[in-house]
Amino acid sequence: MNDDIRNIVLGLVAAGISALVGWVARTYRWRRSLRRTQDFFGLPTDSDALLVVNREAGRDGSVKRRDVFALLELAALIKDCGARARVVWHDEAREGVGEQAEFCVGGPTSNQRMAAHLRSLLPGVSVDVSAEPGPDRGAFRIGTEVYRAGYGVSEYVLLARLTPGEEGRPVFLLCGQLAIANQAAARYLARHHRELAGAHRGGSFCLLLKVVDSAAYGPDVVEVVADVTGPARTPRPAVEADAAGPV
Repeated sequence: MNDDIRNIVLGLVAAGISALVGWVARTYRWRRSLRRTQDFFGLPTDSDALLVVNREAGRDGSVKRRDVFALLELAALIKDCGARARVVWHDEAREGVGEQAEFCVGGPTSNQRMAAHLRSLLPGVSVDVSAEPGPDRGAFRIGTEVYRAGYGVSEYVLLARLTPGEEGRPVFLLCGQLAIANQAAARYLARHHRELAGAHRGGSFCLLLKVVDSAAYGPDVVEVVADVTGPARTPRPAVEADAAGPV
């Protein structure tokens, strides 16, 4: 074998080794990223996730269009983890908290499982569920602060990841003042779950998000108002809770 042929062979071997090393490195990074995502969502490969959704008022068996979009965002995340999604009506969900990963979508007015989660997991949060029109309708009270909806201008939504116990799977709450806020929270979670996992080290958190000028921008412009984990998880004094009424 002359020098030219030997150099060509050595070059091909070196190129093959470099390609193999690059493929192994990319595969390792992809698998590590996937494991982190699966850990954050509590969705190991071939597991099940519960998608709990409300019913549109006055229309049996219907879901608001924006809530459907939120479900699609979440279903894509679940599929990326190699898991399966199961959609359940809010009044038919009987699973215990932490038995499997759960994504609960909608406010407590139309989603009774959300109302139960707020009472048990976020006792510092109350929502004005009065049917009468008024400035406080749908308002969030978190600790001592009140957040009122400016429909079409600014709507608020709670995005929470809660882990009941060390062994339990996480419960994600997307509790918005309007359906478009639920969709905005799902989209925010899809775009920022890696940053959220890093910032909160896989633990519980509750963020208050604001959807800005939804009449013009839809669910795409979202601001983080505050991390309200502390006040949201601190039970309100009994006198204050009685005065505020039920969630």
